Amino acid sequence: MNIYLAYIIVFLLGATPFFEVVAVIPIGIATGLQAIPVTIIAFAGNMTTILILITLTDQTKRWLARRKEKKGKNKSEKKQRRAAFVWKKYGLPGLALLAPFITGSHLGAVLAMSFGGTKKQITIWMTISIVVWAIIMGVASHYGIDYFFDRTNSDGFLNMID
Repeated sequence: MNIYLAYIIVFLLGATPFFEVVAVIPIGIATGLQAIPVTIIAFAGNMTTILILITLTDQTKRWLARRKEKKGKNKSEKKQRRAAFVWKKYGLPGLALLAPFITGSHLGAVLAMSFGGTKKQITIWMTISIVVWAIIMGVASHYGIDYFFDRTNSDGFLNMID
């Protein structure tokens, strides 16, 4: 596989809701891609769509309301209840830092908007959250997968294909 195509896929998967840096970084590193570029590119993909969502706040809220109405769901879903609990207990910083695991960062940003966060606050805290999780996942994946590769004499799944 072309290395540039692999990094484009990392970017696109990082930008995909519910996939994000938490899943993309370990997958990218396990394929044999370098940890630092994977971490930076996955972060860039994730932040690109988060910033678009925040910028298009009003349009995003209307789209979600129409989607929810079309599906016939009137009561809060499980993820929204969890996010509301975190919001009440820890505020925007808590929601932003936990969103990748409880709702996904994209839905977390939208929910933060609906709970009353400002665009500036949400942008700052979501950026902090995604940077923190990208670094944690990059370091943990690098060392964890490197340990695995050393034990199995492998250098990544992409290299097995070639």
